[in-house]
Order: sequence, then C-alpha cells, then structure tokens
Amino acid sequence: MLVCETAFNKKEKSEMVPGCPFIHIIQKDVDVYSKILRKLFNESHGIFIGLQRIEEELTGKSRKAQLVRVSKNYRSVMRACMEEMHQVAIAAKDQASGRQFSTQVSILSAVELIWNLCEILFIEVAPAGPLLLHLLDWVRLHVCEVDSLLADVLGSGNPSKHESFWNLVTILVLQGRLDEARQMLSREADANPASADMCRILGDLMRTMPILSPGNTQTLTELELKWQHWREECERHLQDNTFAASPALESLCKIMLGDEAALLEQKELLNNWYHFLVTRLLYSHPTVKPIDLHFFAQSSLDMFLGGESSPEPLDNILMAAFEFDIHQVIKECSIALSNWWFVAHLTDLLDHCRLLQSHNLYFGSNMREFLLLEYASGLFAHHSLWQLGVDYFDHCPELGRVSLELHLERIPLNTEQKALKVLRICEQRQMTEQVRSICKILAMKAVRNNRLGSALSWSIRAKDAAFATLVSDRFLRDYCERGCFSDLDLIDNLGPAMMLSDRLTFLGKYREFHRLYGEKRFSEASSLLLSLMTSQIAPRSFWMTLLTDALPLLEQKQVIFSAEQTYELMRCLEDLTSRRLECEEPNAQKLQDDDIETTKVEMLRLALARNLARAIIREGSLEGS
Repeated sequence: MLVCETAFNKKEKSEMVPGCPFIHIIQKDVDVYSKILRKLFNESHGIFIGLQRIEEELTGKSRKAQLVRVSKNYRSVMRACMEEMHQVAIAAKDQASGRQFSTQVSILSAVELIWNLCEILFIEVAPAGPLLLHLLDWVRLHVCEVDSLLADVLGSGNPSKHESFWNLVTILVLQGRLDEARQMLSREADANPASADMCRILGDLMRTMPILSPGNTQTLTELELKWQHWREECERHLQDNTFAASPALESLCKIMLGDEAALLEQKELLNNWYHFLVTRLLYSHPTVKPIDLHFFAQSSLDMFLGGESSPEPLDNILMAAFEFDIHQVIKECSIALSNWWFVAHLTDLLDHCRLLQSHNLYFGSNMREFLLLEYASGLFAHHSLWQLGVDYFDHCPELGRVSLELHLERIPLNTEQKALKVLRICEQRQMTEQVRSICKILAMKAVRNNRLGSALSWSIRAKDAAFATLVSDRFLRDYCERGCFSDLDLIDNLGPAMMLSDRLTFLGKYREFHRLYGEKRFSEASSLLLSLMTSQIAPRSFWMTLLTDALPLLEQKQVIFSAEQTYELMRCLEDLTSRRLECEEPNAQKLQDDDIETTKVEMLRLALARNLARAIIREGSLEGS
C-alpha cells in the first residue's frame, strides 16, 4: 500500500507553502516474509489440520488428553522457532539485524508464556493442588536464567564462595526447587562448619515441606493439615532466632513462610510479578482454588509494581487469563501482537474445548472463524504460504468458501505451474466460475505467446465457447497462411469437446477431412467436405479454401462427387462469387487478389463442369445396365 502525505487546510490555503510530500510504503503482515517464522506457520498448519480431523474422535477423558497434547505440540513448535531465532540473533553480523531477531525472540517468548498459562487454566483445567504444580512448572520454564547460573556456580572451584552463591540458593527457593537448594546448602555446610547446624535445620525444613505430588493420593485437607504443622515449625525456628547468625538463611526461612516483605526484597531475583505470585501461592496458599486466582494475581501485581509503573500489555493479558476472561485475552493479544497466528490457533483450540460456542459476532461469523479468516488472508500475501491459507478457509463453515474464492481470484498467475495449483484447488472445491476465469486467463496468455494448442486446450477446459471460437479462427488463419495445421495431436483428439462451439466443430471436422484424404478414403472425404459447406458450419470466409480442397477430388480418375453433389458445390461457388461482387470496394491490392481469386474460380468451374459430365455419364450408364 502506498500512502502519500498531504497538507489540506481550507482556511489557510493561501498561506500554504508548497512542499515535497513523502510516499510511504506500508506492508501488511510482514511476519510472513521471515524465513524462521515461515517454519512456524508451516509446522503449526499441520497441527491445525490434524486437530480438525480428530475432532469427531474426541470424546470423554481422551478428549481432554488429546487437546492438551495438541496444545503442547503448538508450544513445542514455538520453542523450536524461538531457539532458532535466538541462534540467528547471536550470529547476526550487524547490530540492527541482531536487535530485530532479539525482539522477535522476546515476542515469541511472551506468546509461549501466554499460551502455556491458557493451557493450564482453560485446557488442563487443573483443580486446587495440581494447579499450583502446573503454575510452578510454568514459572520454571519461562524464568530459565537460574539454570545457567547454577552451571556457572557449580563449575567454579569453590561454589559456596562464588559471588552469586546466595542469589542462586534464593532463586531455587523462590522457584520451589527445594531439593537443589538443599544440595547447595550442604556445600555451604561443608565449607563453613560454623553454619553447618543452621544449614542442616533449614535443609530439613525444605525436605519436610508437604507438597502435593502428581502420584500422591492424599486429600487437600490432609495436605493443609500437614502444611500448617510444617509452617508452625518454621515460625518456631524463626522466633527462636535459629538463623539469627546468618541473615541469608533467615531470609530464606522468611520466604518459606510466605513473608510478603521478604519476598518483595527479592524483586530483582523474581524479575516479574507473576513469578512473585506463584512463589507467594507456594508458601502461603498451596491449595489455592482456580476461582481465587484472580484475587491473588491482582494483589501480587499491585504489590510488585508498587505504584511505580503501569502494567504492560503482557501484564494485562496474563491478568485477563487469571480472571478466566478468555475473550479479553484474545482481544488484548489481537491488539498487542503483529499478526493473527497466535490468536487464530489459540482460539481454534479453545473452541474445540467448547469454551467459545456462545460468542458470535454481529456479522454472522463466530470469533474462531473471524480470526482464522484474518490469519488466512495474511498468508495469501505471501507467494508460497497462500497454499496453507486455503486449508484455513476450508475449515471456516460460514464465510470460508466465499473468502477463498475472492482470494484465489487475486492471486497473480505468474507461472503456469502456479496457475495449475490454483486451478486444482478450485476444481477440488467445484468452484466453477473460478475455474473458468483461470482457464480463460491462461488461454489469453497462450494466444499472446502464439501457443495456439495450449490456448485451445485452456479454452476447452474453461468451457468458453466464444474464446474457443476465437482460437479456432486463429488455427484456420494459420492453416491458410502455412498450408498445414499445428498441434495435430490436440485437434485429432478433441472428441466430444469439439461440440463446444460451431467453429471448433468445424476445425475438428476439417482436420478429419484432411486425415481421410491422406488415407485415400476419397468418398468419405468428399461427403464430409460437402456437409461442412451445406450445413453452414464453415465460416463463409473459408468457403474458397474448402472449394479449393475439392479440386484434387474433382480431378481424380474415379468419379468421387455424384451429379447431385457437384450441383451443390456449384451452388456454393456461385453463392460465394455473387456475394463477393456485391460488397467489393476496388483498390490496388484488392484487384491483385481478385485476379488470383478469378483464376481459382475459373479452375473450379472447369473442374466442376468436367466432373458433372463424368458423373452424369457414369450415373446414366449405371441406370442403363
């Protein structure tokens, strides 16, 4: 799209100073031109199609498991794309490209973060207890700096003396990775005997912290009772100043008690409010119910930001998810993201979870279909990805077919290979008008390139009688100029297709006449030639050629044309010459052509007269005998 700057002001028109406006090129759906993102589009297309195919098979418990698996497949593709983009950003030769790829990595990371949370809340629909375990996995997956820090500390000669040792232990506790935190504390105890008892006590508290594991059969009530006893023990140690000699260990104990002030002191290590939320829930409300999530999420956001800054778009999206407001999540994502890939696929998946059935849009489509249509339209902007868009349109029952027809009509048919792809798509979907339109375009291109055989083939495929007539005329004109037909195989095998137009029928029959003549089947050839003239199927401009073709038959030793047939040929010749005399306008070229024509007419009259005499004698002899 081209946009030109203007300066239009009626009141101050006289004061306007002529300037040089800039023309801006605005490109829609630029993401489709990224090579790495194209892999995302291609691979997610396969997952999307697979989901539509298994829809009928999804029932009961297996339905939920299948949908979760599909969601994980989408996330796997996202992460693979993100990792590849990260490697490209590192290897980028110039800073601008590096920044661009790094920005894409950040966007993909945020997208996967949102998708993962939606998977937990809307697809897994995890109840109290398992919900926290899923949220912990969510945070650990997306706050992954701790792994590189852990490797760095353990790789040093003396881990407990490493400058980031206590930061590492704190992050491990904040993420609920207590087994690893205990191992680090044991290293501290070995290196510093004075703190060994404190490390052992805190390590025991970490070990005995009750957590609902996936294979555990204990009830939530049992878990809450155990957790209360464990919490009281932590408070007792804190009140007894067990860790007073080590501020770092005391801070860890406060964190494990869910002390909000102690948690907020670790803002830099928490990085973001949703990490703070999950840590807060882990140590204060481990059996939180889904219905209460929004309350804790909002208070955690407020506490973490502390009025110092406003929520970012990502914060608003995550908050909408914690409030279980699916439509707000989709709306916010549609505004924040640069393309429709994320919202289209997530909405489709949520629709299969039967969470969006009641949300119809005012123009007759539902939200799922609207977003899929937008995404598919974006794919059609790319020279090869448009083929993926076809399948998305196919799975939009309300407006998909109409939209597909409109988009297929706009595809530039640069090559015959591309045209054949589009044509095959149209034929598979019985899009008759589009098939005719494409075939006609290809036929016209072929005519312009003087490929008459191809042009005729396309016009027949388009069932376009007018264009078939035009191409047939070109064939006949070429024959008159060159004395032979091109593309004989095509003309010889027209079959029922020759009935598409009178001119095409004539072309096919005229070629058949030449074939019969070549095979010396003169009687059949003469009958066919005469029928072409008397049936008025031959164009009048071609009559002289047909009569000239009759000359060799008239001169044969054996009488080919009967007297009656000869009279018919004479009538046709006289009819032709009389009409030409009526509409003649003399000029130099015309006079020269007339001399040639007059010679032909005289030769024909002589040949016809001779044949008539021979035919009468022959027929008289037959009657007499």
